[in-house]
Amino acid sequence: MRALEPTTRAPFTDELASIVREAGALAASTFRTEQLKSWTKSGDSPVTEADIAVDRFLRERLTRLAPDCGWLSEETEDTRARLGGSRLWIVDPIDGTRAYVAGRTDWAVSVALVEHGRPVAAAVFAPVEDGLYLAAAGEGATRDGERITANAGGDFAGAHVAGPKPMIGELEKSAPGIVAEPKVHSLALRLTRVAAGMLDVAFASKNSNDWDLAAADLIVHEAGGRLSALDGRALVYNGAETRHGALVAAGTPRHARVIAITREWRARRALHDSLA
Repeated sequence: MRALEPTTRAPFTDELASIVREAGALAASTFRTEQLKSWTKSGDSPVTEADIAVDRFLRERLTRLAPDCGWLSEETEDTRARLGGSRLWIVDPIDGTRAYVAGRTDWAVSVALVEHGRPVAAAVFAPVEDGLYLAAAGEGATRDGERITANAGGDFAGAHVAGPKPMIGELEKSAPGIVAEPKVHSLALRLTRVAAGMLDVAFASKNSNDWDLAAADLIVHEAGGRLSALDGRALVYNGAETRHGALVAAGTPRHARVIAITREWRARRALHDSLA
């Protein structure tokens, strides 16, 4: 396997696709089986033997592909050594572990290569439901090899929206006629479905982490959409703090309108808080 070039371009995604497909197959091998063992870690979050096995597999294979890159994963203790480098892998071995444990199919393997705070190569693989999403900076995004594009419309009548119910409820006040979709337990998958045009808007509540977001961020961007904080700011990865505030993803025209609407409801909330 050849080493990663200094500037990551589309040919590298072939190797990334192969590695992530193998990781997904490893996770799928214990999905819905009696062999699956799980427990609870800090924060009352579930973790399984599959999470750990996939994490180890990805670290070995991705480190071999790019030995000079740092590492940040949900299932690896963060040593902060990553802060000294300009490039690193950001990984969620199984995004949507609660769904995985419950036997639901909306979980995924999420991998991004980040340079100077922004993703430049990404893969989100949902073995049971969606297949493999790939993107490289400046090269567009694909799903199972087919080019994907975020929905470009700017209105909300019939727009399909997924995310926390309170956020969807706030949007409905200003944009009646939206269609609230069932929860997608993998946040990476929820956001990535915007890139594929399966959702028009996807929200994320506060406290999501780099590993939930980095791969989906690039895929949405390369499909002509945007993922940002509710004030419109782009996300920066590999900081000392890996958590982020509430977020929204949508095709570019609709994203701008959602940001304007959220500004109104955030102003109402700030007024309410000031009077409380």
